[in-house]
Amino acid sequence: MKTLLTTLLALFLFSAIFLNATISHAETLIIKADRYLDVKQGKYISPAMLVIKDNKIDAINPKNKIKGRVIDLGKMTLLPGLMDAHTHLTLNIGPGWTTEAVRFTAGDFALRGAYNARKTLLAGFTTVREVGAYDFSDVALSRAISKKWVIGPDVIPSGYALGITGGHCDVTGFSPGVLETNFRMGVADGVDEFVKAVRYQIKHGAKVIKICATAGVLSFEDNVGAQQMSFEEMKAVADEAHRHHLKVAAHAHGTKGIIAASNAGIDSIEHGSILTKKALKVLKKNGTWFVPTLYLARSIDWNSVPPALKAKGEIVMPIADKSFKDALAMHLKIALGTDAGVYPHGDNAKEIALHVELGQSAINAIRSATINTAKLFGVTDRGQIKKGMLADIIAVKGDPLKDITLLENINFVMKNGEIYKHQVNQ
Repeated sequence: MKTLLTTLLALFLFSAIFLNATISHAETLIIKADRYLDVKQGKYISPAMLVIKDNKIDAINPKNKIKGRVIDLGKMTLLPGLMDAHTHLTLNIGPGWTTEAVRFTAGDFALRGAYNARKTLLAGFTTVREVGAYDFSDVALSRAISKKWVIGPDVIPSGYALGITGGHCDVTGFSPGVLETNFRMGVADGVDEFVKAVRYQIKHGAKVIKICATAGVLSFEDNVGAQQMSFEEMKAVADEAHRHHLKVAAHAHGTKGIIAASNAGIDSIEHGSILTKKALKVLKKNGTWFVPTLYLARSIDWNSVPPALKAKGEIVMPIADKSFKDALAMHLKIALGTDAGVYPHGDNAKEIALHVELGQSAINAIRSATINTAKLFGVTDRGQIKKGMLADIIAVKGDPLKDITLLENINFVMKNGEIYKHQVNQ
């Protein structure tokens, strides 16, 4: 017993000394630039001097002299790290993707996710929300990034997306018995099974719940927008997730399913391709977030998609542009989502530029990828350059409020106080 106590005391003292050394030697960084964007006020503050300490913004333009390592970014513009509410880091739509469910292991998906996560972070996205992945590979990826085993944005994982048997979130197209799914894989029927499916995702690390309220484009149903989950099933999912303090995102293309999901208490509508006046009013009344995913229609390799799915895409995608414009006019709450994985990872900022092209102001487009996304995620420690916030900071050359496409060429990336990209001379 005495030996055990001595050992524990020694370990405690070593830990205390190590922790003290870590804290006392924490490097203070001073980032200097021409200006930074206050996304809340919608204006630039110039000059910009950010003091980074213990992974947070400790001071902004302090009056007193601060000692630390200076990172001079010259004439660059600083912005908060961008956030994406709809990614599939573990997926890549391309040749053979429809059979990956039976060919790939969890390791395959997770390792591909690590590769894509690095590309996403270097593109300036410091936080993403994964909305559907096989075998909890997104949970494993999130854990690996937090432990610094791999490089990537902070990942909010969902585990499997939830849906009905034979629906958009099920794996279809195989002979009976080849890949039979169940609630553990997100496939359920009836209120009780969906509640069990929510609990199972949470048990294995989900931090957000994704459902498929309607049919979709990249699945083998005949109808692209038909409601699939019942109102009662959606409400059961929302109630159970909210009881665990988790948000729920709903894949929804068709009007009936969009309205049902919003009325059921779902937090965000993903895609929302067919928004009628009634649907817009319901989303506005309920305060439901809208996460459009528009750029994928311009970038997806339709030659890699089966003809039946391509035909559905050609029907719904043009309607989605009009729905987005109508959502702007209705002043819906909009957060950025890309569906990256359907199109190349790292091109996430092209979605922001498209929003501006379709009529959104540059500042509101940036807000949708920063402060708005943070609100949707329910996080208060990121999304702005502000004292006390996490040091998630990016930099570009020029004025993104005048040229939003500058966000497609990020020169500097800091996440959680650590520098991952620094290309001053490029």
